Amino acid sequence: MKKTVDALGKVCPVPVIKAEQAAKELGGAGEVEVFVDNKTAVENLKKLAAQKGFEASSENMATGIYRVSLAVSEEAYQKLQQGEEEVAACEVAGAGEKKTVVVISSDRMGEGNDELGKVLIKGFIFAISEQEKLPDTMLFYNGGAKLTCNGSDSLEDIRSLEAAGVNVMTCGTCLNHYGLTEELAVGTVTNMYVIAETMTGADLIVKP
Repeated sequence: MKKTVDALGKVCPVPVIKAEQAAKELGGAGEVEVFVDNKTAVENLKKLAAQKGFEASSENMATGIYRVSLAVSEEAYQKLQQGEEEVAACEVAGAGEKKTVVVISSDRMGEGNDELGKVLIKGFIFAISEQEKLPDTMLFYNGGAKLTCNGSDSLEDIRSLEAAGVNVMTCGTCLNHYGLTEELAVGTVTNMYVIAETMTGADLIVKP
């Protein structure tokens, strides 16, 4: 079976959500064909494929229009249908461990003076790196995306956090908006679907 998703004009996380929903509706092994008009959506769909065990390929159909093909095997389809049960099982198994997520949405902390705000956010990230219990994940979006890119004063501290096992993720749409897609220097690119999923699954969210 084959399903086609028209996600032209849609930004993160809409193409990913529509693609996953289409895969769930295949009824078994099949293909989901997704049309998008930005490279960030292409990369996010490929990340979805890697997470769900799909085979992914893409091609530039015309100027600014891309076709992403997701091949869903019978095994991947069955795992997709069982996804909610697997998550629930994991939550029970790890019931004693609380997940902490640090959310950074700006390259400065607080309001009043921008220069002071930049000093404070640098100090905050350093303080996080010195905690006895480190967060599970750090999410960077909007202005916070600048902190994981070349030229950031916090790169060394964020790299040390990643090396210690913290999952560092930066919003791809935000990097694209600020023209920083090629400047990411630590962590991985993510999308709003994963950001929402990570935040709703957290036991504690820390936001400076």
